[in-house]
Amino acid sequence: MQTIAHCYLFLIPLVLVHSSGYAASAHEQEQLSLIQQQLDTIERLATRAEPARTFEPNERYRFDYPRLTEDIQRIRNGVQGYMSPSRAQPRDATELVSDYRLDALPVEPSP
Repeated sequence: MQTIAHCYLFLIPLVLVHSSGYAASAHEQEQLSLIQQQLDTIERLATRAEPARTFEPNERYRFDYPRLTEDIQRIRNGVQGYMSPSRAQPRDATELVSDYRLDALPVEPSP
């Protein structure tokens, strides 16, 4: 679970990217490229963590890896769209879900 907390640290710079238009400065382009690299790293970590998770019999919640992956892709698309816009289009108004906890299915006892 500590790995997931580290993922959020990488997402903090994304809060600073709240603008529309073209990334004018070379410094901003560089920072946005770094954000994309960090998103790739987070996605790789999540991809490795998902099959390694263990299910406890009394576990009530599980981490929702597919939802995290979808949100990462949405963020990646937003950054890429800002860096190289094709033309002015309305922004996607769908908000990130940001709730990555799944209710665990009850485990049936062995016969």
